[in-house]
Amino acid sequence: MQAILLELITPSVALFFSACFVLLWKKSGLGNYVLAFGAAYFCSAVGFLIAIGLPPDSSITFQSSQLAYSIACACMIWGACIRANQPAFLPVLLLIYLASAAMLMVQVSLTQDAGPRLIMSNIGYGLMLLVGVISLLSAPRRTKVDNLVIAILAINAVDFFVRPTVTLQLEGHIDVADYHDSIYFSLINLVLSLKGVVTAVVLLGASLSDYLARMRESALHDDLTGLKSRAAFEGQARTMIKRGEDKAVPVAMVVADIDHFKQVNDIWGHQAGDQALGGFGKLINDMVRESDAAGRIGGEEFCIAVWNCENEPAERLAERIRKAFAQLEHLGLNQDIRLTASFGVASARKGETYESLFARADSALYKAKANGRDRVEVAEKAVTGGAGVKIETVTKAVA
Repeated sequence: MQAILLELITPSVALFFSACFVLLWKKSGLGNYVLAFGAAYFCSAVGFLIAIGLPPDSSITFQSSQLAYSIACACMIWGACIRANQPAFLPVLLLIYLASAAMLMVQVSLTQDAGPRLIMSNIGYGLMLLVGVISLLSAPRRTKVDNLVIAILAINAVDFFVRPTVTLQLEGHIDVADYHDSIYFSLINLVLSLKGVVTAVVLLGASLSDYLARMRESALHDDLTGLKSRAAFEGQARTMIKRGEDKAVPVAMVVADIDHFKQVNDIWGHQAGDQALGGFGKLINDMVRESDAAGRIGGEEFCIAVWNCENEPAERLAERIRKAFAQLEHLGLNQDIRLTASFGVASARKGETYESLFARADSALYKAKANGRDRVEVAEKAVTGGAGVKIETVTKAVA
C-alpha cells in the first residue's frame, strides 16, 4: 500500500499543476500557451498512471505511455514557443515521435529487456525538447524570464539523454516483468517529481510575469484607441521635452479634438462614438513615428508629442491626420457621414514645461474650433485650414 502511495506522488503533482495552469488561463485571460502547459502536465500524469497501472510486461504499456509523454512534450514546447512568438515545428516533433515509436516497437518485438525501450523513448523526448530549445534560442529578443524557460527545457532535455543511459549502466539488465521493482523506476519517480515541480514553478512564474506585464501595459494604454493613457502620455511627453532641451532637439505638440462628438453620441449612440474614437486613435498611431508619443487625454481629445520636429513639420503631420480622418468611414454612422477634427500645434520654447506647452497647443485648438473647425491652427502664427465643409454634413444630419 505504501509503495502504491509513493508511486502516485508524481501523477498527483502533475495533476495539481495542470489544474493550476488551467485556472490561471481561465482567470487571467492569457494566451492558449498557458492552457498548453496545463495539457502538458495532464498528459504527463496520464503517462505515469499508465506506467504504474498497466502490466509492465505488456507491449501496450510502453507504447501508450510513450504516446502520452510525447504529447506532453509537444504541448510544453508548443506553449513555450507560442509564448515567445517562435515556431514550434510541430511536424518535426511528429516525425521524432513516429521514429522513436517505430524503434520502440522493434525493441518490444526483439527483447524483454526494458533498458533499450527506455533509452529509445527518452531519446525521443530529449530530441523534441531540443527542437523547442533551438527555436526559443533564435528569438530576436529574450528577457531573463525567457532565458529561464529555455534553461529549464534544456535541463529536461539533458536529463532525458543522460539519466536512462547512466542508470541502466549501473543497474544492468531490467526484465520488463521486474520494471516496477527496478532502481530505474524508483529513480524516475523521484526525478519526474522534482523536475515537474521545478519546471512548473518556472512556467508558472513566466506566465505570471506575462500577466503582470500585460496589466502594466493596460494601465499605460487606453483600451479603446490603443494609444497611451493620459498619465503614461504625460510622463513620456515630460521626459521628451526635457531630453529635447538637453540635446537642443526641437519638440512639438499637437492637440486634436473630434468635432461635434457629443452629437455623434446623442444621435448614433455611444457604440458608434466608440468606433469613431477607435478609428481616430488607430489613424494617429499609424501616422506617428516610434520616437513620438501619442495619447488619449480626454473623452474625444488626443495629444501627440513629436520628437525632433518644429512647427511646420508638426503642422503638416496634423494636416495629414486631419485630411485622412475627414475621409474615414465609421461603423454605426450613415455611409454619407464623415467626421472631422480640429488641431492645435505648438513648439516647445527654451525652459518650457509640459503644462505650458500643452496650454499653448490647446489654445491653438480652441482657435481652430472658433474659426470653423476642421482645420489646423499653430500657436506661433495664424494658419488657415480646411473650410469645414464636411462637418456641415454632420451638423445638418444632427439638426
